[in-house]
Amino acid sequence: MHRRPNYFGSMMVETGEADALISGVSAFYPETIKPALECIGVKEGINKVAGMHVLINNGKVYFLADTSVNINPNAEEIAEIAILAADTVKEFDITPSVAMVSFSDFGSVKHEESNKMRKATRIVNELRPDIVCDGEMQADTAIDFELLSQEYPFSNLKSRANILVFPNLSAGNITYKLMDKLTSATAIGPIMMGMNKPVHVLQRNASVDDIINMSAIAVVEAGK
Repeated sequence: MHRRPNYFGSMMVETGEADALISGVSAFYPETIKPALECIGVKEGINKVAGMHVLINNGKVYFLADTSVNINPNAEEIAEIAILAADTVKEFDITPSVAMVSFSDFGSVKHEESNKMRKATRIVNELRPDIVCDGEMQADTAIDFELLSQEYPFSNLKSRANILVFPNLSAGNITYKLMDKLTSATAIGPIMMGMNKPVHVLQRNASVDDIINMSAIAVVEAGK
């Protein structure tokens, strides 16, 4: 087993012989994350790991989650993803502003999908009142603070959202890939959240820039 690169690398991180693991360029996602989960595991109190992408567009930074792990999380799992994302963003010395995004704004459409995001918002607000989090809301409402403040002045958000938490993996993954390919935005990630030590899984055939960006993030994380 230790002759397999991902197991060997994970054991090096677990034993302190390495500070972080970056993998995935030539392997499928499960082949990378499974050894890390088996050898390193998740942080205490964390039930599931999650992936987050950073999008930098026109000088603005956005964080998108979950973009790589959980296919159809329930409200409790989405709340945990939002908390993981907020705590990760704080490590970049950025104040998190979390929007639970959906196809409706604050109950404008009654559906199990929008209800799930609204419930997840309540859970975050109850568990972590220090995190500014609101929803459910549409994506344009989340990133356009003028629209949000005019139409929904009761919102908890006091600035545009910089963290967008999606209802399922399809929404998150599709959004970041469209932004990456159709706009001038720079996509970095996925940042693996919830692991006990720094582990990050690259997309297959990631570019040199992708590898450099994720290595820089891993170095910062390892130094905390």
